[in-house]
Amino acid sequence: MSKNIELGRTGEDLAVEHYEALGLTIISRNWRCREGELDIVATDHRDLLVICEVKTRSGVGFGLPVESITSGKRRRIRRLAALWLGEHRTRPDIHIRFDVVGVLAEPGKSVELTHIEGAF
Repeated sequence: MSKNIELGRTGEDLAVEHYEALGLTIISRNWRCREGELDIVATDHRDLLVICEVKTRSGVGFGLPVESITSGKRRRIRRLAALWLGEHRTRPDIHIRFDVVGVLAEPGKSVELTHIEGAF
């Protein structure tokens, strides 16, 4: 397994732990279709569905992890969310929130997790 894949998996594991600590339940992880992949779909079992994009980096040479979510990436995630909703039965009155979790795992330093609720 490549270092990048391991790093990404570690970041997603930390994001899942973070959401579970907030009381959310993960209902999909790494959901894939022909259009792409959603990292995390979670719910609070009331009226909230959270679609989360996780970005993990080992340094800031290319900017912070959360800075990598471009307008094109946001459009793609919205499109994927619509496809996920079409495939899964959800209540028609469910509120959808798009979050970003950035994980900075620099060697020799403590891991930093940044959670932006309602990022887009």
